[in-house]
Amino acid sequence: MEKDFFDVFPHLKVKKELEELLDMVFVTKVSMNPGRTHLRVYIESSRWIHKKNIFALEDEIERQCFPGIPMTVTVVEKFHLSEQYTPENFLESYRSSMEMELRNYNMLEYNLFRRSKIIFTGKDTLRMELPDTVISRQKSEILVEYFHKVFCERCGMDLKVELDFVEVKESKYRKNAALQIKQEVENVLKHAKLSGDQESEPKQEDTAREETKKTSGDKSGEKTNEKKSVDKKQQKVQKGDFRGSFGFRRDSNPDVVYGRDFDGETIPLESITGEMGEVIIRCQVMDVEAREIRNEKTILIFPVTDFTDSIVVKMFLRNEQVPEVTESVKKGAFLKLKGVTTIDRFDSELTIGNITGIKKIANFTSTRMDTSPQKRVELHCHTKMSDMDGVSDAKALVKRAYEWGHKAIAITDHGVVQSFPEANHCFDAWGGCVPKESDFKVLYGMEAYLVDDLKGMVTNSKGQRLDGDFVVFDIETTGFSALTCRIIEIGAVKVEKGQITDRFSTFVNPEVPIPFRIEQLTSINDSMVLDAPLIEEVLPKFLEFCEGCVMVAHNADFDMSFIIENCKRQGISDDFTYVDTVGMARFLLPALNRFKLDTVAKAVGVSLDHHHRAVDDAACTAEIFVRFVEMLRERDISDVDTLNKQGNVSVNTIKKLPTYHAIILARNETGRINLYKLVSQSHLKYYRRRPRVPKSLFLEHREGLLIGSACEAGELYQALLRNAPEAEIARLVNFYDYLEIQPLGNNAFMLADEKNDRVNSNEDLIELNKKIVKLGDQFRKPVVATCDVHFMDPEDEIYRRIIMAGNGFSDADNQAPLYLRTTEEMLEEFSYLGSEKAEEVVITNTNKIADMIEKISPIHPDKYPPVIENSDQDLKDICFNKAHEMYGENLPAIVEERLNRELNSIISNGYAVMYIIAQKLVWKSNEDGYLVGSRGSVGSSLAATMSGITEVNPLPPHYLCPNCKYHDFDSPEVKKFGGMAGCDMPDKICPKCGTKLNKEGFDIPFETFLGFKGDKEPDIDLNFSGEYQANAHRYTEVIFGKGQTFKAGTIGTLAEKTAFGYVKNYYEERGQHKRYCEINRIVKGCTGIRRTTGQHPGGIIVLPVGVEIEKFTPVQHPANDENSDIITTHFDYHSIDGNLLKLDILGHDDPTMIRMLEDLTGLSARDVPLDSKEVMSLFASTDALGIKPEDIGGCKLGCLGIPEFGTDFAMQMLIDTKPKYFSDLVRIAGLSHGTDVWLGNAQTLIEEGKATISTAICTRDDIMIYLISMGVESSLAFTIMESVRKGKGLREEWEATMREHKVPEWYIWSCKKIKYMFPKAHAAAYVMMAWRIAWFKVFKPLAYYAAFFSIRATAFSYETMCMGRERLDYYLAEIRKKGDEASKKEQDSIRDMRIVQEMYARGIEFLPIDLYKAKANRFQIIDGKLMPALNCIDGMGDKAAEAVVDAAKQGKFLSKDDFRDRTKVSKTVIDLMDDLGIFGDIPQSNQFSLFDNVLV
Repeated sequence: MEKDFFDVFPHLKVKKELEELLDMVFVTKVSMNPGRTHLRVYIESSRWIHKKNIFALEDEIERQCFPGIPMTVTVVEKFHLSEQYTPENFLESYRSSMEMELRNYNMLEYNLFRRSKIIFTGKDTLRMELPDTVISRQKSEILVEYFHKVFCERCGMDLKVELDFVEVKESKYRKNAALQIKQEVENVLKHAKLSGDQESEPKQEDTAREETKKTSGDKSGEKTNEKKSVDKKQQKVQKGDFRGSFGFRRDSNPDVVYGRDFDGETIPLESITGEMGEVIIRCQVMDVEAREIRNEKTILIFPVTDFTDSIVVKMFLRNEQVPEVTESVKKGAFLKLKGVTTIDRFDSELTIGNITGIKKIANFTSTRMDTSPQKRVELHCHTKMSDMDGVSDAKALVKRAYEWGHKAIAITDHGVVQSFPEANHCFDAWGGCVPKESDFKVLYGMEAYLVDDLKGMVTNSKGQRLDGDFVVFDIETTGFSALTCRIIEIGAVKVEKGQITDRFSTFVNPEVPIPFRIEQLTSINDSMVLDAPLIEEVLPKFLEFCEGCVMVAHNADFDMSFIIENCKRQGISDDFTYVDTVGMARFLLPALNRFKLDTVAKAVGVSLDHHHRAVDDAACTAEIFVRFVEMLRERDISDVDTLNKQGNVSVNTIKKLPTYHAIILARNETGRINLYKLVSQSHLKYYRRRPRVPKSLFLEHREGLLIGSACEAGELYQALLRNAPEAEIARLVNFYDYLEIQPLGNNAFMLADEKNDRVNSNEDLIELNKKIVKLGDQFRKPVVATCDVHFMDPEDEIYRRIIMAGNGFSDADNQAPLYLRTTEEMLEEFSYLGSEKAEEVVITNTNKIADMIEKISPIHPDKYPPVIENSDQDLKDICFNKAHEMYGENLPAIVEERLNRELNSIISNGYAVMYIIAQKLVWKSNEDGYLVGSRGSVGSSLAATMSGITEVNPLPPHYLCPNCKYHDFDSPEVKKFGGMAGCDMPDKICPKCGTKLNKEGFDIPFETFLGFKGDKEPDIDLNFSGEYQANAHRYTEVIFGKGQTFKAGTIGTLAEKTAFGYVKNYYEERGQHKRYCEINRIVKGCTGIRRTTGQHPGGIIVLPVGVEIEKFTPVQHPANDENSDIITTHFDYHSIDGNLLKLDILGHDDPTMIRMLEDLTGLSARDVPLDSKEVMSLFASTDALGIKPEDIGGCKLGCLGIPEFGTDFAMQMLIDTKPKYFSDLVRIAGLSHGTDVWLGNAQTLIEEGKATISTAICTRDDIMIYLISMGVESSLAFTIMESVRKGKGLREEWEATMREHKVPEWYIWSCKKIKYMFPKAHAAAYVMMAWRIAWFKVFKPLAYYAAFFSIRATAFSYETMCMGRERLDYYLAEIRKKGDEASKKEQDSIRDMRIVQEMYARGIEFLPIDLYKAKANRFQIIDGKLMPALNCIDGMGDKAAEAVVDAAKQGKFLSKDDFRDRTKVSKTVIDLMDDLGIFGDIPQSNQFSLFDNVLV
């Protein structure tokens, strides 16, 4: 007798899923053993039940029915399955249940079953292939018995099992075991650095312990056993003999580099928290500084770390000891040392001093290597370009993957591709880490912020009218994958001219069992479809019903995917137009949050009965569709094309929709350009807090791209977390090319998330990963295991932790293990999938994805200069016309030869267009009244001079008659000025016509600009007036056309100073004290992380017409400012300036000041003589100003306020070098603008008498010219100059060549010190501008001071500077008394005060500000005095000052209240103006004046 299950167990509570299964279960028998310890429950069901549910049921019966009683419950199940089941499809469905049952029974049988290959040779015959091993032969019969038990006894089927034993193939892991062991041994030897008979200190620490210690901060010390390379006897014999050739203690142990050998345990640095006497530590040297002190001694200071903490070591040495000690004590060296901990009396930091012994040891850090014979590929890596998130350099990641033997690595930053150039540099011949010819690939991609906007409306629209014929249909299926599941019901209604006219409804026999969950959802079971026609019969009839109609469905992609797939199987055309009512609902019912059929039906007033039955759902959808068509008609939408066009998800909606992570990889060059287009659009069009990529945009640029489902923030993982409907899961899976799973630790944060009730244990995380793997199998998508790398090694998490803490993340201290893992680590991580599946997701599939991707370069290798028609000939004509204008009809040989040589080089290398562009810009600026100063080395080019780009004439000094064109290049008198400037020469009268000769030339070689082979990338930098710069930028659009110019982009990264604050604050907030050297060590790992983007102040990138910018770089707004109309390159402009032309159109104060001086005086700055003795005297004394040093606070020179020479640093250089000529000033400008060119270099050489201002290296050209003069080959001299000026120093072979050519040692020493150098042409252009301004200072002082205070003064204060000399001197003295304690504003004001002081000394005074005469931001000359600008009143900004000027034009101010109302100036500023007497007799309120008017 059988009973319903819940009649037998009426009070049993089980999960809903199990309860629904048990509703169809009958209990046929219950028995118990005599000892009453074992209960058996026999059940029967018409549905098979998974063993996990059977086991769960047993547990619940034990727990609820027998609480506290030792009772084992066994449920014995029997299934009465429908005729749709065959042994084959039952095994397919039930296999995972059988695996679980076997695993619980015996692991041997379980593994044997998993390794077996099962083939059905007949309907009821199964052949099982097993490996031919002893175990297989012993256990095979048990498996056969198990199969009979399941199929025959449990399910009532007939099954014959045949066994076949096949020869075992050696597993690839066993086969490669020797190789793996060999690699591991090589790796150990490599890092132990053992060589010959000399044995360094062996590495005794356990690697795992070391890693744990680093990451968890284990405080315990570690024992380090030492092996001596000399025995005790030998040591004893030599005891006391510690004096070496340098007179300091040496030991017989060759590893000892200082002092005595020593024994003892090392202690971790983190345990050294105070003075604790003598200690022994092991460490790596971070830096070394040697400071020479008195008595021929040197203090050696070197911070060291053992990676638990850091400390500074200080030791005193005699000078002769330093070279030998520093040979071993150098940056990066691993040492063991013995010393005494002490508090340093200078900086109060704990240090180690009194060093008694130092010896070399092996690298004690543990370096992970990937020794697996088959390597994985990492497909998900973040670099420092992932906004304040990733902390690894792209180059470091690529290098590690290459060293590990991986074939590729992906770079996938959040929403950006800015690390691509750095990754690409890994293949450089110089400085790269991967040979260019290597097969190793960087897979270029990004982790996109994907927006699902694909719930579209019409697919394959062909202009059909909405009042035409439609078939609204719905299908029910056995599952959600069109590839593996079957249709079980089709229901449809025909809509003609808005009316339902016909119906179609039928079941379909799927020929497979209907899963229980589908039966629950649809109420369709096997018995209902058993006699139904097959899809091969139904589909043609359905399509006949649909003929000539547009098809309509709710979530049409799902329904149509089954129709289209079945059409393909039957060879039927699948060219359908179909409409999705979900998309229509989104468009027409934007207020709805959900768009399920029942929700939409309710919103439009349509009833829905028997939901999830095809015919009922189709009828409901049809009524909804009819309502929607009426709503569309009201919007004048009458056809499907218009519907699609108007119904797209708006940009604004996309900016509001949620974003999901997705990995997009470029497969080839087409994919790279498409990826860049996605980046551009996501930043320019769809940016809202992050760059968004709508799915529709992705599909538009799909070619050449792969897309993966990414991490837990991906839409697939999120859909699984929220238990999304399987139809939705299917839609999502179908969108991706591959699926991704990650280590459990990556997602463990969800366990602590109180809001997340889906994940409560690691088992839940495992289950989610298994679901993704199963989806991959079901939808035939490769599943890959990735690390989601954010830092390289486990110990590097500290950097990310600090960055996140600095940005306010509360969970920053709970870092997920997002490090780059080896193949073995990943196989171990995913072992719960089984060895074969783990290998598939970790190795096979990741390599499969990598193999689908070509080796590409992210930076286009070719140059693409813009094209200007006839630019070559135009440049020639312009240059020669100017040359003839200057030098006459017959050009001097030197001019003609150089011009021809330059033009040949310029034109043959395709640079003529650059000259023409610069020429157009400069001529336009000059035409508008603004001079343009050249920067950089363009002044080295005579063609640039002749085309008007620069005023610097690079020819040797020479005389030139402006009248008869007489010239003198070669006379002895001229020759002695070689290397100097023409204006240095004495005045001379033309011997032919008596006209005063012009003095021209700065003697600058053209090769500085383009190199001897013309292959150096030219860079034309121009200094436009700051107030004209925007006009120049706009003019580039006039030249090239709109959309062809872009601002040069920059990337702002975390600076060292900011990172120091992050690190320091992190430890202080947690109450931990860290020594500064440890903070500095951690800071290095935090710097360089991307914070923002910006734009070069004047850089313009020019795109040739007809070429897309994405061929080279994506584009974006600076700092992602959505309101900006500026578009910049996404890459830092340095990455692409070799491919596209970059114009430097910079804003500068000098041209602006020159323009104001010209406007005030009516003189042209071009007429200012460059040989004025009065001007030259400013750089030696104050005489030309008519004042004495004591009048201006003791300043000895008259060049205060002169560009390039007005700072204390520059003036001290002038005092030290005593310049006599204009060319000396050029050299000094070169020195002052270089880095490590003057201080500690030329200054020292001049003081020591080894060099003079004429022979010291001042500009980069000096190096090339001097080396050539010494006989060094010209192109090598150029190469050396380029290396030195960039701070890259000298190679050993270059030094050898220089010595061969008798180059002095001091010259070589000087070259090696230089970090950056100015070109002579740049210095000459700057000095020319400065000289002109200085001329106005001497001869037109009122104009000079008016222009200086208007344009260059940065902290001018009316209150402190315009109230007379005494008040100024008082304030200046007060600020100087404060010294370093003065505020930045006060320090900035000192410069302006000194200029005002000088002005007062020269007898010039200020007028009080007149509200009706004063200008907003320009000083004026009125009656021989200066009237200050309004904006120099403290607190009065430029806009407020302009408002005052505008208000004053409208009439007198009746009162201060009236002034405030009309100008909107703040009360604080008005009170200050009142105190300063600016208002005069203007009353506070206008009430009195109104009263007065009444009386009158």
